[in-house]
Amino acid sequence: MDIKVIRATETWQRAGAYYVRVQGMAKKYNITLRCEFDEDDTPDTKYIVLTDEDFPVATCRLLPKKGGAAEVGRVVVLPEYRGKGLGRRVVLEAEKWLGELGFKRVCVNSRDVAVGFYERLGYKVTDPEIIHGDTFDCIRMEKDMPSPAK
Repeated sequence: MDIKVIRATETWQRAGAYYVRVQGMAKKYNITLRCEFDEDDTPDTKYIVLTDEDFPVATCRLLPKKGGAAEVGRVVVLPEYRGKGLGRRVVLEAEKWLGELGFKRVCVNSRDVAVGFYERLGYKVTDPEIIHGDTFDCIRMEKDMPSPAK
């Protein structure tokens, strides 16, 4: 694998994020495009895209929230690339970028089956009440960002 990281802010880069989301989630779980792409997918939204030889294989979306927090969401790895550490890498790349942008806390709405994945990355459940979405049940988790090195 020849994995590269793109901090997607341009249309052609966002297209890679959208491709991974359609192929890796929408198609697999019969999620309509209207449900997969919501009001948070705008021309100003930031995404991390991992590529293998310039082909998009993993992504996540970064959203600013109130109080110095940001949310990492829509974490998707193409099925044939799962189990290779790319989910971890895409989240860590998102955290790195968010730290550079000055965010103090990162939140995720983890699918109930992925809580352990996020716990291994340092996230803690902040509200044990299950969020029942249209497609998945999720649990709210958060992580404080490390203070920048001086």
